[in-house]
Amino acid sequence: MAISEQARKNHDELFPGHTSQLAVTDPELIEVFDNFAFDEVLQHGNLDPRTRLMVQLASMIACQALREYRIMLGAALLVGVTPVEAKEIVYQAVPYVGMSKVYDFLHATNEVLCERGIQLPLPGQSTTTPETRADKGREVQGQIIGADRVEKLYASAPEDQMHIQRYLSANCFGDHVARGGIDIPTRELLTLSMLVSLGGCDAQVKGHVSANLNVGNDRARLIDVITQLVPFIGYPRALNGLRAIDEVTTS
Repeated sequence: MAISEQARKNHDELFPGHTSQLAVTDPELIEVFDNFAFDEVLQHGNLDPRTRLMVQLASMIACQALREYRIMLGAALLVGVTPVEAKEIVYQAVPYVGMSKVYDFLHATNEVLCERGIQLPLPGQSTTTPETRADKGREVQGQIIGADRVEKLYASAPEDQMHIQRYLSANCFGDHVARGGIDIPTRELLTLSMLVSLGGCDAQVKGHVSANLNVGNDRARLIDVITQLVPFIGYPRALNGLRAIDEVTTS
């Protein structure tokens, strides 16, 4: 099997002048992977290159694929993902993946940006203050998952867990999701990509399928996202994500 002309073209557009060492040491695997990831999979769906690279970067953070992330970040910047968007993907990962897993990716992102002459820190994107984060976060949370749903979460939370609901509103949504730099529909695609890629988050994946529908990402767009993750996360997690989409959209 040889790498197809289209796969080679798509690969070269993302990684100009780059030859993978694996193409030398493991040519059969790379031929299969490149033909699949950079030809066959790209033929499906309507995700623009910027969105495709953004959800793949989010997925790679969740998968802890640091070396692959660095390479794909360069490709993302090449197709028009801005430095602010790149940093916001990493910031968005903190409440969903955890700082212990995000830490190395934050440093890697800074290194890649600095290598390209981009001065840090970037312009701030926070839209809240310590005084407004709780109210603003709850407002954004309601926009995404539904105000009625937020009220039910607060009403049903045991007293000894109520602080977690407040953390979700103020920290997850107020400190992170409410930030500028990336719009809410795209942020929800990033969140879904992270949760599907993490595995073991079935309830949260279903919740964010619903949230994506609430903010305008339809079933076809969600399937497109999962499709573009298949080469990087494997079939079990991708199929779990598709099952969640089916359960929410056909119920």
